[in-house]
Amino acid sequence: MSIAPVDLPVDKDQDAYQEAMRGTKSSRVKKRLTSRWATAIAILIAVVWTIPTFGLFVNSFRPADDIRSTGWWTIFTNPSFSLENYQEVLFSTGASSANLGSYFVNSFIIAIPAAIFPIVLGSMAAYALAWIPFRGAGWIFIAIFALQIVPLQMALIPLLQIFNQVLGISGTFPAVWVAHTIFGLPLMVFLLHNFISQIPADVLEAARVDGANHTQIFFRIILPLSVPALASMLIFQFLWVWNDLLVALVFSGGTADVAPLTQRLAEMVGNFGRNTHLLPAGAFVSIIVPLIVFFALQRYFVRGLLAGSTKG
Repeated sequence: MSIAPVDLPVDKDQDAYQEAMRGTKSSRVKKRLTSRWATAIAILIAVVWTIPTFGLFVNSFRPADDIRSTGWWTIFTNPSFSLENYQEVLFSTGASSANLGSYFVNSFIIAIPAAIFPIVLGSMAAYALAWIPFRGAGWIFIAIFALQIVPLQMALIPLLQIFNQVLGISGTFPAVWVAHTIFGLPLMVFLLHNFISQIPADVLEAARVDGANHTQIFFRIILPLSVPALASMLIFQFLWVWNDLLVALVFSGGTADVAPLTQRLAEMVGNFGRNTHLLPAGAFVSIIVPLIVFFALQRYFVRGLLAGSTKG
């Protein structure tokens, strides 16, 4: 009869001790990441990482002859700038011109659905694996996790055969959407499962007591609480699809009506590299959209990366 009153304080002491340990660990990590040495190293890495991008930006404004004959750093001793590269990339209509306008639109048509579909399907699968008990859920999650180690190239030919011979959608936007969704789902499910499973069970249990079903819990509780993680995954998936070349080359069929911006940039060099001077300008045109997306969702991106980092 005296055991029950004794166990309760012990459990509380253990919980308090574990909470204190987690707080101490998180404070140590925060202190190390905000130290002067960590800040200096981060600044050094940022500078080293930015130098090539700065050189590419400078070359995008240099005349073609200067790009072929000298390095970008010569602008400090012999500055020469021109907008000819951007004019040719964006507005030229000749047979050999870059003509990036239609490809820019194609990239949007590909990237937006290919970023949304994995988020929607991945969040539903992650919730089901985390909070809906059914036989084999653990093995399914392990199988999804294992799919991340399968090289992307192994699935290209079988999937292309299915699109050609069974579905007949090769060379269309749906083919590229489905391919990106398939290749992005394993990582999406894995990361979202780790986030959704950390949501307190008491919140979901209270919703069940009030009569909420799984659909209501998912849309009214899980999704609002998962906005930082969903935004982070959306950024990752959008940038990956926007910068992709391999999947676009395989499933777009090489047609200009479906080809994205990256495919046109790869073709823009021409025979024997005669148009290499256009690559810096074309690359910076393609960078504009990812930069806008990242800075627009930056606060959600940081919150999503830090979410759950001090738990457990």
